[in-house]
Amino acid sequence: MSKALAPKQALFEHLAVIARALGHRVRLELLDFLAQGERSVDDLARVAGLSVANTSKHLQQLKAAGLVSARRDGKHIRYALGEDRVLDAVATLRGIAQAHVGAVEGLVASYLARRDALEPVPAAELLERVRDGLVTVLDVRPAEEYAQGHVAGALSVPLDCLQERLKDLPHDREVVAYCRGPWCVLSYEAVARLRAAGFAARRLRDGLPEWRRAGLPVESQAPAVAPSVDLGHA
Repeated sequence: MSKALAPKQALFEHLAVIARALGHRVRLELLDFLAQGERSVDDLARVAGLSVANTSKHLQQLKAAGLVSARRDGKHIRYALGEDRVLDAVATLRGIAQAHVGAVEGLVASYLARRDALEPVPAAELLERVRDGLVTVLDVRPAEEYAQGHVAGALSVPLDCLQERLKDLPHDREVVAYCRGPWCVLSYEAVARLRAAGFAARRLRDGLPEWRRAGLPVESQAPAVAPSVDLGHA
């Protein structure tokens, strides 16, 4: 019979359960997708490039640690983040990795930073500039993610539709693109294409999950006047 853990040891063991659930790249990526909104197992398997069975196994481990929740929707099981503090935990991991793991710093520099050397737009600055009608905001995530929630006033222009939508964008305002988060390449690619087409463009420093976590205005329906909606009344 194994010896019972002392109370303090038992507490750390519970922390270890959460740490083990976070300790896999696939589960971290699934959390990144779920940070955009609720999704079915089938949908998560598709976007993650996994089998449904493998996706379900990883989700069960996340659920057991309280990191995600699940509900039945007809024949489907839909998952969501257990709570917003899950985003904080992942952000802490990301920050520690970038500060102390050389390989991470190198990947960020080669994979992301080389695509865009300009300083990204902080959330507070973007909020103020949209209120003043000085900027057009593009959500370049897939349309289904936009529908679940987006920066108030943002236009849905998925990256693969950007080229055909360029003619609809005003040239007299800066364009700011955002996507899933700090390590999401979609906004980097969007900004590169916008600049190549002659637009003044930058990206938002973070993504929709961080914007929402900060309590900034979010919509789940397409805005009536997308580029210049007054976020003060959203």
